[in-house]
Amino acid sequence: MARPAVGATPHRCTECGGYEYGGAPACSACRALVDGIVEDEWAAFLARMGAAGERDETALAEIVAAEPDQHDWRVVDAALDRLTCPDCGDRLARGPLGCAPCDLAHGFRYAAIETDRPGVPWGNEHGVRVNVSVVRRPHVTSPDELLARRLTLPLLLAGHLPTTEEAQRMSARIRQAPAARRAQVVEEAVEEMLRHTASRG
Repeated sequence: MARPAVGATPHRCTECGGYEYGGAPACSACRALVDGIVEDEWAAFLARMGAAGERDETALAEIVAAEPDQHDWRVVDAALDRLTCPDCGDRLARGPLGCAPCDLAHGFRYAAIETDRPGVPWGNEHGVRVNVSVVRRPHVTSPDELLARRLTLPLLLAGHLPTTEEAQRMSARIRQAPAARRAQVVEEAVEEMLRHTASRG
């Protein structure tokens, strides 16, 4: 499934009840949608390159991983998924914090190309890629950051970008809220940002 169009209204997930994409990684339906952001672009890349078979795919993944600054971030993330870390044996860049090859590959992934879609604020694509990266690598992120990143992802995918003030206000609310209420606090902040965006439009 292609990611939402710019300006689209976020839809509720039938599995977790939150906005689609925002339930990942715990919600399998949302996790599949998030992975699809990366996998759809990889499939298009393979088609453009005329790749045929797993051997071609692995060879292309190695090339992309060696030159991340030459490719779209989704292609780079997908390429890393197809390579195995020589130290921990996990997918490259997805291993535990402290695994040197995974940490190095994770750092290099941010050299990849980020192209904002027409009609979005500058930096929206960077926001999307950071949130996707956090959601797909949750074990190296604090619970509060994961919560904020996953719940704001649907907003970013629809083309919105929280202002610095909105992001700071949300962070303060998360810190001040009891742990049991933090998800509700972020959801309320997202709803508020959606209403604010709608009123500006």
